[in-house]
Amino acid sequence: MTGAHRRPSWDEYFMGIAFEVAKRSTCDRAHVGAIIVKDKRILTTGYNGSPTGLPHCDDVGHLMVDGHCVRTLHAEQNAIIQAARYGISVLGSTIYVTHQPCLTCAKMIINAGIVRVVYAGEYPDPYAVDFLRQAKVKLEHYPQLSQIDISALET
Repeated sequence: MTGAHRRPSWDEYFMGIAFEVAKRSTCDRAHVGAIIVKDKRILTTGYNGSPTGLPHCDDVGHLMVDGHCVRTLHAEQNAIIQAARYGISVLGSTIYVTHQPCLTCAKMIINAGIVRVVYAGEYPDPYAVDFLRQAKVKLEHYPQLSQIDISALET
C-alpha cells in the first residue's frame, strides 16, 4: 500500500452520508439530511421534503407561516416516519443530522427512543437542546462536512 490512508471514524462516515442524503431535499431554504444508525448499520434515511404525492417547494414555491416553510417535513421526521412505515425499531439508535434538531424533532427523537443525536449545523432552538438533555439523549455537535478532512473520506 502506498501512502498513508486514514479510514474515517464512524461519526465521519455517517455524517458524510447524512450530507449526501441532504442533497435530495426539495426545499431550498435548507438542505437537511438525517440517517438513523444502530450497531454501525443504517436503519433509515430522511431529508426535508413534502409529504408523498404533494408538490415540492422546488416546484411550486414555499408555503410560509411565521417565517417558516410549512410545506415540508423535516429530515428527522422523515427518517423516523420511514422506520415506522417499514416496521424498523429505532430504540437505542443514533441519529446523524446535518442541522441541530428543532423542538418538534427533538420531541419525536425522544419518544422514538433514539439515545444519541450527532449534528453539524447550528439551529437556534434552546428548548430543543434543553428537552434532549432532560431526556438524557446524548447531543453531540460535529463540525460541518466542509470542515472534516475531505481527503480522508475519498477512496
